Amino acid sequence: MTSRLFRVTQLCRASKHLIGVKILIMTAALAVLLTGCTQKPQNPDELREKTADATAQLKTDTKAVVEGVREGLSRDKTINLNTATQDQLMTLPGVTRIRAGRVIAGRPYDDPHDVVTHHILSEQEYKRIEDRITAK
Repeated sequence: MTSRLFRVTQLCRASKHLIGVKILIMTAALAVLLTGCTQKPQNPDELREKTADATAQLKTDTKAVVEGVREGLSRDKTINLNTATQDQLMTLPGVTRIRAGRVIAGRPYDDPHDVVTHHILSEQEYKRIEDRITAK
């Protein structure tokens, strides 16, 4: 009985070993097949162009992220149009250096909406920042 149990145990071990060998062979065959399916090497000029395109897209995305962070940081603060510096005004969404200079040149303001009536900002631009500006 013991020898029979011993033989069954040996057969189970051999069977497990064979399964492992089969898996190893199948993996090697799959690797060989996949190696044959790789793409041809790229032309260096094509590679440079793709890299330049990806870099340009990354640059655009980075600027958008920075603008979003800047907007988020300044969201809770209100800016007084009569006392703000050019850099402070530029933290408002859509306000460029030129527009910030126009806001400063048009001082003093009695009401924040004066930037629209004085034709410094459009109504649409004003709507984007109205909750972040004051005129004291």
